[in-house]
Amino acid sequence: MTTSAVGQFIDSSSGSYTRWTRGYAWGLADTRPARSRVGVARTFIVGPVRGGVDRCRTALPGPDGPLYAAARRRDAEAMSGKRPVPRVPPRAGVVVAATAYGVVVRPHLLTWGATRAEAAGDWPGDDLVPAYDGQSTMATTLPAPPERVWPWLAQMGCDRGGWYSFDRLDNARRPSADRVVAAWQGLKEGQHLNAKPGGGAWFTAVVVDPERTLVLRMSVELPSGRPFDARFGPLSAMYLDAVWGFHLRPTADGRTRLVVRTRGRSRPRVLTRPVDIVLWEPVHLLMQLRQFRNLRSRVSAAPGE
Repeated sequence: MTTSAVGQFIDSSSGSYTRWTRGYAWGLADTRPARSRVGVARTFIVGPVRGGVDRCRTALPGPDGPLYAAARRRDAEAMSGKRPVPRVPPRAGVVVAATAYGVVVRPHLLTWGATRAEAAGDWPGDDLVPAYDGQSTMATTLPAPPERVWPWLAQMGCDRGGWYSFDRLDNARRPSADRVVAAWQGLKEGQHLNAKPGGGAWFTAVVVDPERTLVLRMSVELPSGRPFDARFGPLSAMYLDAVWGFHLRPTADGRTRLVVRTRGRSRPRVLTRPVDIVLWEPVHLLMQLRQFRNLRSRVSAAPGE
């Protein structure tokens, strides 16, 4: 066994290369600027190799190997005057994207349309879920006073006026009401509003203050979706307890500021938090904006239409 060193020169102008061995060898790197090398770039590899000349030759890649290809690419970049664009490793890209979403995008998503005061304020029904781990505050201005907006909210519910959102998703493909129905008015606290046909799941009207506040609460076990009475707590370790509040405030010009606050608690959080962030928060934004749009078109119509 002998100890040798192997040096390789790659001349990009001719494509030739030289391989030689000695006991030890040293080389000087070409430190001239890339553009002043007149098309010649050198890659010099030096290192101790055990096994002598024959083993050195078999251990090194040939002129078509990855080291030579990389050197030729560097030479081409030097000749063209172009600098390679730094590549972001895939994992680093994921981290950057996730950070940007969490710091920039998600806060706007959860407070869409709301002022800072509305987003930071306390609203009726917040106290029902004090130890919450998820919250959103969205708002819009409707072109009608609260007394014209309230009847549309009071008749919400599957098998009633619907939810004024994407009916294919939340109202069993049935179109939401396009008129106020007297039979669906007179909403009372404690009344159930079906979340799906047949009443397998429902919202409970927990705060009813006509023309001012309507707070709905849903408490279900996961993953079955079976409702439970929040006053006595869930029957299993997996559950969702949330409120959906509609708060109407008159504006000086005769319109209505509608602020919608959601607040919830779910367990186990290690499972429900990723689902909330990736799925439910974006879905809620889209459906809430759809509801705002449909309410706006309905209250804009003249009374009686």
